[in-house]
Amino acid sequence: MSLTPADGKRRADGGGGRRKGGRRRALRWSAIVLTVVILGTAGAGYLYYQHLNGNIKKDPLNLGDEKDRAAASKANAAGQTPLNILLIGSDARDSAENQKLGGAKDTFGTPARADVQMLLHVSADRSNMSVVSMPRDTLVDIPKCTDPDTGKKYAAETNVITNDSLGRGGPGCTVATWEKLTDIHIDHFMMVDFSGVVSMADAIGGVPVCVRANVYSHTSSGKGSGLKLKAGTTAVKGKQALQWLRTRYGFEDDTDIARTKAQHQYMNSMVRQLRENATLSNPGKLRSLAETATKAITVDNGLGTVAKLYDLSKELKKVPTKRITMTTMPWEYSGSSGRVVPKPADAAQLFRLVREDIALDGKDKKKTTTAVKASTDPAAADDKIAVQVENGTRTDTTGAVRGRATAVAQFLVGKGFKEAVADSSAILSEATTVVRYPSADLEGDAQRVAKALGIPTSAVKKSTSVSGVTLVVGADWSTGTTYKAPAENDTTPTSAAALNGSDTTACMDIDPNYVW
Repeated sequence: MSLTPADGKRRADGGGGRRKGGRRRALRWSAIVLTVVILGTAGAGYLYYQHLNGNIKKDPLNLGDEKDRAAASKANAAGQTPLNILLIGSDARDSAENQKLGGAKDTFGTPARADVQMLLHVSADRSNMSVVSMPRDTLVDIPKCTDPDTGKKYAAETNVITNDSLGRGGPGCTVATWEKLTDIHIDHFMMVDFSGVVSMADAIGGVPVCVRANVYSHTSSGKGSGLKLKAGTTAVKGKQALQWLRTRYGFEDDTDIARTKAQHQYMNSMVRQLRENATLSNPGKLRSLAETATKAITVDNGLGTVAKLYDLSKELKKVPTKRITMTTMPWEYSGSSGRVVPKPADAAQLFRLVREDIALDGKDKKKTTTAVKASTDPAAADDKIAVQVENGTRTDTTGAVRGRATAVAQFLVGKGFKEAVADSSAILSEATTVVRYPSADLEGDAQRVAKALGIPTSAVKKSTSVSGVTLVVGADWSTGTTYKAPAENDTTPTSAAALNGSDTTACMDIDPNYVW
């Protein structure tokens, strides 16, 4: 049963999905607590207590249409497959304890929001792990979702706040939203609530965090988490840990981005505690942690037993701490709204690295590129292939090059593709040129168009966002009619603010207005 009420209705408060009053104090804690039960438990006998299975709540993995799912991750040469797990922090106020911790009394029983979203990627060879956080206020397109309990269908929406996805049937809609945005196949999800954060922080004895000045996250108008710490390092636990993870006012520039940075610091520190703190070998404490964690989490059916969680724990523990990289999805502000959107080229680059299982710390051995197989579907004659050409030359710093779609469409017509037409209304942002097609019966046509233009087959992508063969002329092809594929760049964008899991020097800067 989902923790999210089935009606999932929006509040008509004009706040783009925010709740009145208490929404400004919405939960902001790190979904890493979800991994506590995995990272710290391998070899512990309590995992075999069968009654723990009954504690675990389960929900379907993906509530979108099956045809819209991202393609499954490919195995490497050794037959190993990457793991992608979406970690979700729910702000549900569905119990007296959650209501007390979350505040905002007028929101009791209303649809939960996915206030923390982190994609955890474990490499196929288990040598490294990457985490990509999405700021809560990111505007995204949410696909059509169906509530598994009531059968209620939620229509697709565009340009809406990402945390609304959880209230549209449950965590499976948040998974569907991530797959639509990133084209990364998600294998599992794990979701935790308010009370779980507090209880698990107590169970492991506290998590060391650092601030550069005395901080008190509180204002006379009621803003702030209430966090009060002295400068330096403090082991936070219980309610104080929750305050750390939801603090916005007081950290750096008082934005959601700074809060995400604080969550990464907490995440790194907690992983180190679980792996290095000898007190966690105490069977009583481990048993308490297992009870707390299994009661706090909701998972997909593929992780719905303690045995499956234990199997996952063994995979995660293979990754050394120094090969864990935390990042934030590259973003930019959307007008003056205070909301953010994915930064076109940089976000696409980060998602590609995860999708192609390339380590974000840059320490991968040189990978051998696997050639893309030619389609088994024969292409139609060139003059029968309908091609829509779009202009994707806009970048973060420059506007679109005028007339590119028309110029390339005319070039295609001259090469015999008589049904090529330009869509001058579509001004997009694509770092590299891409040919998209919607279904297997058009794959051969798409590959034929790419071959005619000298575009590599690897740039031919299946996508449900198009209705036919669609060529998007990217920023890498801003002039001329001869396409030259750019050298592949496997570097993590600096805008992703990467933080290594073994970094013990991280410390939050404090807004002077919140220093005491």
